[in-house]
Amino acid sequence: MRNVRSIAGDSVNLLLYRALQRCDDAAEESLWRLNPGLAEYGPVLPAGVRVFLPELDSKPIAPKPASAWD
Repeated sequence: MRNVRSIAGDSVNLLLYRALQRCDDAAEESLWRLNPGLAEYGPVLPAGVRVFLPELDSKPIAPKPASAWD
């Protein structure tokens, strides 16, 4: 399990995108499960907070676009 430290002004989405190049719902849900006390910091994290990163596939599976003619 990898961990990173936040930079002042980081949000969870920004931290996920910078570390894993993705910030979709599955990645965010996994991160919150690994870091249960993280929500106590609020929407913007202070500098130096240790955040454990989930181990995920490199890219999420893109959903097939819906068509009106299907």
